[in-house]
Amino acid sequence: MAEVPFIKMNGLGNDFVVLDARQRKLPMNAAIAQAIGDREQGVGCDQVIILRADDVDGVDAFMEIWNRDGSEVAACGNATRCIGDLLMREKGSDTVTIRTRADILRARRAEDGMISVDMGKPRFGWEEIPLAEEFRDTRGIELQIGPIDAPVLHTPCAVNVGNPHAIFWVDDLDIIDLAQAGPLLENHPVFPEGANISLAKVEAPDHLRLKVWERGAGLTKACGTAACAAAVCAARTERTGRKVRVTLPGGDLFIHWREEDGRIEMTGPVEYEFEGTLPATLFESAQAT
Repeated sequence: MAEVPFIKMNGLGNDFVVLDARQRKLPMNAAIAQAIGDREQGVGCDQVIILRADDVDGVDAFMEIWNRDGSEVAACGNATRCIGDLLMREKGSDTVTIRTRADILRARRAEDGMISVDMGKPRFGWEEIPLAEEFRDTRGIELQIGPIDAPVLHTPCAVNVGNPHAIFWVDDLDIIDLAQAGPLLENHPVFPEGANISLAKVEAPDHLRLKVWERGAGLTKACGTAACAAAVCAARTERTGRKVRVTLPGGDLFIHWREEDGRIEMTGPVEYEFEGTLPATLFESAQAT
């Protein structure tokens, strides 16, 4: 096997190593993802993205998503925007269709060089998120951090937007150290598949501020699916309207939960950082298996 080229990209600082496996066999496993994602010994990223050929009619590529901890996930909004831009440049088109394990997503070129992605419909049923036990109303589930009579965090809104999310409403995003609380909440027994954990503050009826602990990646500058989840939960609990600007540490995303079809559209920027190659030896152990 020859060296494997990659492109380093990011959406609002949520960064990715993109590998193109559409024309070559490229094995992948948890150890490889961990090696690439390592910020000291590897390239360093939040997620490793592999583009694979897809035989579904009308789909331009399949997007495989690996967290830097070696876990594979079904959705990543910022990565979808990055891949959408890459494929549109390649095709000379203003629209492309990308399949993930969660859904078939459509990306388009928006104004000011930004990319919009149709992220599909949110799922609110407790078994769809999934949760470990039945909650009839997932706008606020029983979960809290802190003293029982004065919890620091409590009653998060839960939703699945391709992956599970819990949104805690706060008046102060620094009310708790999310670097410490994030792992405990991500792996709480109520979330059998883990969950992305967000602290959300309502700044205005059309503006949210968000801090995110991303499942399998940790604290992140931006998380597209978390922005979608927070926007949907805010509208669902009548904290905001259906169009909001979501400010994350890395910048702003614009979310529209469309009333006409119930689908979420996310718009934001993408950035190309650099290109490089990975040694073939990194993939040889996986190829042998």
